[in-house]
Amino acid sequence: MIETPSIKIANPDDEKVLAITEELSENLYLRFGSDGKNSFQDWQNDNSKFVFVIAEIENEIVGCGAIRPIDQNTGEVKRMYSKYPGKKIGQTILTFLEDKAITLDYTDLVLETRVKNGNAIEFYQKQGYKVIPNYGKYTDLPEAICLGKSLNQNS
Repeated sequence: MIETPSIKIANPDDEKVLAITEELSENLYLRFGSDGKNSFQDWQNDNSKFVFVIAEIENEIVGCGAIRPIDQNTGEVKRMYSKYPGKKIGQTILTFLEDKAITLDYTDLVLETRVKNGNAIEFYQKQGYKVIPNYGKYTDLPEAICLGKSLNQNS
């Protein structure tokens, strides 16, 4: 029986949480030559529109994810990670983040991943994300692909 992960809002600097974010960074570095940490520094400004979550199964932290503000209406999905593929961990995290984004008055979510990361692109597209023009610091990076999703309940 596959247990559904529980999602909890957490502090990414919490000692118990650091292991999963470090695992994510190592995974990214081995696969793409960059750990992604540089694009996750500004969360500490105590912005109430920032959310970091962990996923737990039987008291083991098995995943994480975050949203942060890009502007008043747009949030960016960051640091998505699932320790065990095929257990709906990523989907559960993303659904939680999307629901939380709506309560924070975001109308859209965007994200960036690597063009090489076919599994991530496929995952996000299955969740309703569509390829959008690269934004922000990703604008002129050919190795980056950006995706977005409207959170408008009526669309």
